[in-house]
Amino acid sequence: MSSTESPDTATAAVLPVPPAGPGAPGAADEAVEWTALVSPPPLTLAVRTPGVPAGVDDRAREPALYVHGLGGSSRNWSALMPLLADRLAGEAIDLPGFGESPPPEDGNYSVSAQARAVVRHLDAGGRGPVHLIGNSMGGAAVTRVAATRPDLVRTLTLISPALPELRPQRTAVPTALLAIPGVARLFGRLTRDWTAEQRTREVLALCYGDPARVTPEGFESAVEEYARRLELPYFWEAMERSARGVVNAYTLGGQHGLWRQAERVLAPTLLVYGGRDRLVSIRMARRAAAAFRGSRLLTLPEAGHVAMMEYPEAVARAVRDLVDSAAARSEAPGAARPAADGS
Repeated sequence: MSSTESPDTATAAVLPVPPAGPGAPGAADEAVEWTALVSPPPLTLAVRTPGVPAGVDDRAREPALYVHGLGGSSRNWSALMPLLADRLAGEAIDLPGFGESPPPEDGNYSVSAQARAVVRHLDAGGRGPVHLIGNSMGGAAVTRVAATRPDLVRTLTLISPALPELRPQRTAVPTALLAIPGVARLFGRLTRDWTAEQRTREVLALCYGDPARVTPEGFESAVEEYARRLELPYFWEAMERSARGVVNAYTLGGQHGLWRQAERVLAPTLLVYGGRDRLVSIRMARRAAAAFRGSRLLTLPEAGHVAMMEYPEAVARAVRDLVDSAAARSEAPGAARPAADGS
């Protein structure tokens, strides 16, 4: 650990994505509904949608789906979704066991299981193909979706995606340690005297390039959500098993490896990396740009791990450009729709 890394900030990786958004304007217009998917295994997902801007024809908007990272929730998108709501009919889901979604009945928190949850939600709603947007662990899950179900994905945006790194940053190591059975609960016992304010402050210090960008309202929102989550009987299990799922996904080889699947993605792709990201190194941006064919790369030197919360305007502009470009391409003569892979 370098002299600039405090022990508290390093151990805060137990929740590597803030549990709530930064107090975005218009977030009060959001609505949350629950989708019950009954085919085995049963699954219930909370789905958050922003309000439709005044004067916008809802039928003219294209569908989009936002997927959060480890420890996060659909509220991580409350700053970005309203900026694109005139163009995209966005939904943000709470992955199983996070936000307001109950845990999966089969206890499967793997990246592949999260990808299947996304696919089941899209298939059930018949909204595909969508503009698919993922952060961190959610970025790994939607990479799988784009590789195996290209028929469901119109464009793909990945913000600090959790793709395998040969030499992870030291500040990311505590998150990997959560994958060891019992470590998450041990951490919970060791930090039982920490207040929700303390926990939230440490998480924001880890995830933001500049935590001062968080509004007072955003901080209070994150504290309230963190406190609520700590009372859930499955909180530590969800964290431990999800972290293990990410680590296991890193070790998969062959056609199921995340980098191999990145090479199979056909959808136009936008990659967003932060220069101050302490969980996903910006040095991975070059490899990602090479893996995702014809991809666009946006680097934000001052951003941390959650650029959509820190610099939502910059991310929104890049997403809008991607969406407009994809629309123009689909209207060109001879444009074809990708078929389902099924693998």
